[in-house]
Amino acid sequence: MPVRIRAKGGNLPVELTSFVGRRHEVGETKKMLSAARLVTLTGIGGVGKTRLALRIATDSQQAFTDGVWLIELSELSDPERVTGAVLDVLGLRNQSAEAPLILLTEYLSDKRLLLVLDNCEHLLESVAVLADTVLRTCPEIRILATSREPLRLSGEAVTRVPPMQAPDMSRASSLRGLPSYESVALFLQRAAAAVPTFELTEDNQVTVAHICARLEGLPLPIELAAARLRVMSVHQILDRLTNRYRLLTGGSRTAPARQQTLRWSIDWSYELCTPEEQRLWSRLAVFAGRFELDAAEFVCGEGALGGDVLDVVTSLVDKSILIREEIGGTVGYRLLDILKEYAQEKLQPTGEYPNLRSRFQDWYQQLILRAATDTISPRQLEWLDRLDREKPNLLAALQFCLSKTGEVVAGLRMASGLFPFWLSRGYLREGRLWLDRLLAAADDESSADRTKALYLASLVAGVQGDQAEALVLLARADSAEDQSDDRSIRALRGYVRGFLALYNSDPDSAITHFEESISAAQETEGAVFFHIGSLLGEGLSYMSLGDGPRAHVCHQRMLVLSGTLGEIVHSGRSAMVGGWALWRDGDFTRARTVIEEGIRQSARADDAFGIGCSLEALAWIEAGQHPECAAVLLGAAAGIWREVGGTMASYLTELSYHGDCEQRARRALGNRQFEEKFKHGSALRVDDAVGYVFNEQPASAGRTPEVCTLSRRERQVAELVAEGLTNRDIAAKLFISPRTAQGHVERILSKLGYTSRAQIAAWLIEQRHRQNPDR
Repeated sequence: MPVRIRAKGGNLPVELTSFVGRRHEVGETKKMLSAARLVTLTGIGGVGKTRLALRIATDSQQAFTDGVWLIELSELSDPERVTGAVLDVLGLRNQSAEAPLILLTEYLSDKRLLLVLDNCEHLLESVAVLADTVLRTCPEIRILATSREPLRLSGEAVTRVPPMQAPDMSRASSLRGLPSYESVALFLQRAAAAVPTFELTEDNQVTVAHICARLEGLPLPIELAAARLRVMSVHQILDRLTNRYRLLTGGSRTAPARQQTLRWSIDWSYELCTPEEQRLWSRLAVFAGRFELDAAEFVCGEGALGGDVLDVVTSLVDKSILIREEIGGTVGYRLLDILKEYAQEKLQPTGEYPNLRSRFQDWYQQLILRAATDTISPRQLEWLDRLDREKPNLLAALQFCLSKTGEVVAGLRMASGLFPFWLSRGYLREGRLWLDRLLAAADDESSADRTKALYLASLVAGVQGDQAEALVLLARADSAEDQSDDRSIRALRGYVRGFLALYNSDPDSAITHFEESISAAQETEGAVFFHIGSLLGEGLSYMSLGDGPRAHVCHQRMLVLSGTLGEIVHSGRSAMVGGWALWRDGDFTRARTVIEEGIRQSARADDAFGIGCSLEALAWIEAGQHPECAAVLLGAAAGIWREVGGTMASYLTELSYHGDCEQRARRALGNRQFEEKFKHGSALRVDDAVGYVFNEQPASAGRTPEVCTLSRRERQVAELVAEGLTNRDIAAKLFISPRTAQGHVERILSKLGYTSRAQIAAWLIEQRHRQNPDR
């Protein structure tokens, strides 16, 4: 199954705003991190724990040869998914049935890296178990955590993150000395970002000092206050804060004072919103994480908003309530955690929550079913990327189906609809978790949705190597199918039975089942996923039997069907079948061409499993004429199988061609040179392995964006990206096609090691500053 491509150096985000102050905290925490293997930054919400941790992690990168990795836990509500979240970030997609924590510790056992576990407070027990296990079994791993309270583990070093230095209003401060206070420096920098002409003067210095003192140096409310300069003066801001303090002085005496001040700041932001903005702000609390505009319109746009949802969302972005994020050219939004908690509080007394949750579940069920219907189409990658972006909301919708009476069948339908996504992106461990939970809750149900879920759960168990459970689930599915008249289940049954037979070394039976699936799928609307998947399985079965001509026919049928439908994931994986068949027929040149095209398609689909299949087959082809290349390719494929795991990887490496390839390469090179080349290949990142196939220079482990050279045209495109132009705008500006512009942007992102256009803009600004430091 596929594994997401990950850079070796880590995943820390690029800072898009300046880091202000905290010199003492940074220095002390770095010292603690050098002495203790677990350091926890504690403090109230909004005090800046995450930003401080990211700065420390960035400064510490050179000390960790295997990278610094940020695991954001704020959107995770399921304690059982903590280890899975770490595996996801590290790019591990092992599909075996082994416990996730064991898989994680086995991977980390010889690594030297830093894990940054951010926002642990709602998952303390699970995070503590994970941290304790990792630290006890992986000697070169260190952990930097942020939480509102310590993990309370042996050897944990805890440091409280205080508010920023704020002016003492009992003492006079000079105009020159006031910016030396961290909170004032932060306010001034963010104020200048909001209003470029703003500066500290004799007239406003006392007011600015009062604002920072009133907010007790807390970064979040200070930044919110500075943002209000777009519509207010500093004097008006202070007046609002003063009134707000007076209003809330009669609140709970037991609540910590700093929590009250943060609440005051958010109350004040809420009061600055129109009734429509307030209403949408509270309703958006229903989302588990990032959301997109169409979701907000459907879930939150019902009645009493007094205008278009887009207009209200735009206003909330302008007022710094919503954060705008662009991923892969698609814009989404999210609430800061503290603002989401506030929204939940405001939503409760309105009585709207049950209706919002129902609309939320309806929307994501529709989204999943649309994606499942349209997955085998020219929009395949769009849907896979969309579902990836929506993962927290998808899981929240599944959880809602478990918690509400009468919704478990809807949950089964959603889980079945997510199967193509889980399969293509390598989330089968997550898929099995939800299928098992929903099937346990639906034990008394009798429906086609339950039958489909049983078949899919059987296949996932088989892929993970849990053959005993796979057979138990298969028997239950067969029994349930007898009571169903859903014709698509015949296609599903043949698809599942075919792969289970293939994994159990029975290719003759597998072919029979795949043919049954193909026949049923051709007669049934909406079963094309099982049709194309069974074609791939049938080709692999003929490979096992050594029947090149029939395998080639399957590959050709696959190409025709995928070309007609615009599908690339399965056709990329099928390249190894077609290449193998041509190779067995003696056509080495065409075999290599077919496999190279498969690698290109799998790379486009972010499908490392498909890349691994093609690398494996290409190694077999190269063993006779280029044994050094074959050894490197075998190593590169082995590196992918090490992370992918599961039955399919074992199936490929146990074929006779794999052993023959290794023996031929060893005879030609000698054991020592073979091992050197194999080790070199196994150390390649997936993208570097792809580059090796196409004779591209692999990126060095120490490459940084600062030394990366862009071509003249790429530099032009980067300049236009920094100006905020879309691919279509860039194409018009440079008289090139939008597709060519997109290709330039993708190459720039690849060269710089970035994932977003905002990072390109930030990099370009930094380059300009380095070239002209006085500007």
